[in-house]
Amino acid sequence: MIKQPRSTLARFLESFFRQHMLVQRRASPETISSYRDSMRLLITFASERIAKRPNQLSIEDLDRDMVLLFLDHLERERHNSIPTRNTRLAAIHSFFHHAASQDPVSVNLAAKVLGIEGKKTTKPLLGYLDKPDLDAIIAAPNPNTWRGRRDHTLLLFLARTGGRVSEGMGVNVGDLILQRPAHVLFRGKGGKERAVPLAKDAVAALNALLEERGVAAQPHAAVFVNSRKHRLTRYGVNHILCRAVHIAAKARPSVGTKAISPHTLRHYSAFRTMPSEVGCHSRLIGKYRSQRR
Repeated sequence: MIKQPRSTLARFLESFFRQHMLVQRRASPETISSYRDSMRLLITFASERIAKRPNQLSIEDLDRDMVLLFLDHLERERHNSIPTRNTRLAAIHSFFHHAASQDPVSVNLAAKVLGIEGKKTTKPLLGYLDKPDLDAIIAAPNPNTWRGRRDHTLLLFLARTGGRVSEGMGVNVGDLILQRPAHVLFRGKGGKERAVPLAKDAVAALNALLEERGVAAQPHAAVFVNSRKHRLTRYGVNHILCRAVHIAAKARPSVGTKAISPHTLRHYSAFRTMPSEVGCHSRLIGKYRSQRR
């Protein structure tokens, strides 16, 4: 029995994720997951549209017309927003850039797909929180339970540092310096490091949480975990914030009238870095590295 060769599409996909995304771009797990979902949705759509199994598809099946139909499908049938549509398109563009660089025969096909432009959209105004609103949300979790103390510490940490959800959830115990000048080392997009000062109330809450969990001396342990001791996800953070907003709105109705997301906390400048107190970010990173040697 003659073994059927793997399709060009399968080989492109494998090299795209294993070599281009992981090795060359050193993309974050979140980015890789998003791109993988985008390509999976496109391949599933094309497979159903032309009645071929996914492993039988060729890269020629994913031409400009197919991609345009897929993007319309996202909006009309999956009810995706324009930003989500554009995110999927960005992943497809990245894949076809890679395909064109690997196979000159695919250049013309790739050029047509790369010519598809993202849709313009107006950015909504960010939800605004004043200090009493934010204080009400941070105080909402029940301090008499472990989950409540974790939620309080998490919300306080995000509000005081202005960190992205992905940065906050990626923090390990070893990334925290809880002595003066207290700060946390974030690893953001593109592997960039930045040291962010920690306010006194955040330091106290973090110390208490780590002591309660018994992981204060475990540098590789995740700081924020769920009830199964697994690292919190973006979905988990959104759920925690929604629960806190719902509780806070009962005591402070103005909270319930606002669109509040983790990004809202990121843009709330409740804590400002003072050079005289903590120094510049590069000095903090230097201190962090010297203390870990």
